[in-house]
Amino acid sequence: MSVKSKKIFLAICIILPFIVYCFVYYSSMIKNAPFRFADFEAIEITYGTPDEMMNTYNSKTQYYQYLTKDDKLMQDTLKMRKDDLLYLHRKAQELGFWNVDDDMTTPRKSPEEGKDVPRFVLKYTYKEKSKEVTLDADYPGNPKMKDAAKSTIDAVMTMIAEVKAR
Repeated sequence: MSVKSKKIFLAICIILPFIVYCFVYYSSMIKNAPFRFADFEAIEITYGTPDEMMNTYNSKTQYYQYLTKDDKLMQDTLKMRKDDLLYLHRKAQELGFWNVDDDMTTPRKSPEEGKDVPRFVLKYTYKEKSKEVTLDADYPGNPKMKDAAKSTIDAVMTMIAEVKAR
């Protein structure tokens, strides 16, 4: 056998099966991913104090309601582009939003305690599944989970501000 035929034989016996295995294995993983952008429907965010969750945005209805600094309730229509939604989907994926606890609220001993602590409710809706997280700003739990949820909420808030500025 010549050197060239040995290299070809090696490629056929070792490298080609490895490439086929990788393709079969990873294509099924990607196809069965729990949250795919192809199934994406909407992002909803609601925030404010637990008593007054007045600030809200829904990407499906494009409805945006918010309180101004002088306590006026404003309503607006904000349309996010597909690229904006794709960015937010990938950001949530990158930050591990899907692995965060659903309830990240702080238990209160009295009704007066924590009345003015901000609360955020973020919901990503897909065709078959959805992920909703409720986060208090003073949540004392796992810092990594809190940071992942807070970073995802910050990304959504930043994108809303950018869309509003356009």
